[in-house]
Amino acid sequence: MDGAVSDSATDHEYRTLDVPVEGGVLRAGVWEPVDAAADAPTALLVHGVTASHLAWPFVVDRLPGVRVVAPDLRGRGRSNGLSGGAGMAAHAADLAALLDALDISRTVVVGHSMGGFVSVVFAHLHPERVARLLLVDGGLPLDVPAGLSTDELVAGILGPTAARLSMRFANAGEYLDFWRRHPAFTDAWTPELERYLAYDLVGDGEGGFRPATSYATTADDTVDMNTGTALPAALAGLQHPTRLITVPRGLQNDPPGLYAPEHLRRLLGEYPEVQHERVDGFNHYTIVMSPSGADVVAAAVREELAARV
Repeated sequence: MDGAVSDSATDHEYRTLDVPVEGGVLRAGVWEPVDAAADAPTALLVHGVTASHLAWPFVVDRLPGVRVVAPDLRGRGRSNGLSGGAGMAAHAADLAALLDALDISRTVVVGHSMGGFVSVVFAHLHPERVARLLLVDGGLPLDVPAGLSTDELVAGILGPTAARLSMRFANAGEYLDFWRRHPAFTDAWTPELERYLAYDLVGDGEGGFRPATSYATTADDTVDMNTGTALPAALAGLQHPTRLITVPRGLQNDPPGLYAPEHLRRLLGEYPEVQHERVDGFNHYTIVMSPSGADVVAAAVREELAARV
């Protein structure tokens, strides 16, 4: 376990935790509220397909008095040394192990992007551990054509987000320059974003750097969440209060986003128990990784914590 670091801006004390799981060790970030009551509420935050637990500090900043736990999902961040396959059920098992390690019996679960899919499956496989679900631009099936190969599926959904995983960079500055050109962050570049991106880099064994997430892991998870059986089974058995936030722009800051209006209408008709809200002004990244987007998500988290029983 790393040493704790006090963050006066957020009134949280941040530390990292390594948890034994199948195939190795899972890294997680824990933000403990300073001088919190023993019964302080807890939220479990689950990041997207090529992200890490450091996607969440903007949201954490806006949750005073709340204990926040966020893993690096297997194959990402400092959990990238885990052996064995990925997939939604494997991630769900890791989340259960993380909660066990922290002696958390039940919590509100928040999932962004692929983290939304993981959260839905986690709630299905471990229903007693989940109080409520908050899904942020993810968690319900995407509108993808049938019959695509793995590479076509990954490219069609993630585009350059996946392509960068095979790229190599001389140093962190070169990697940050790559992201500065990204259309999603043209008007949303911050020091917190830089820290998140720099954390993503690991040595490539040849003197350079690469993103921590492997393409193979991304492909396995993308296939599972779009064509596997875990998500349909979880949605068919959905039993927790579930709230979905969607945004009108996607990974490249492009409309109509991950959930085009007509597709979204079909989904909400199929899953009428899901409470939905469309939030204008954001893309798939900035709804979580920008101050104004985090305002929206943190407010929703607080509402879900208040509603838990």
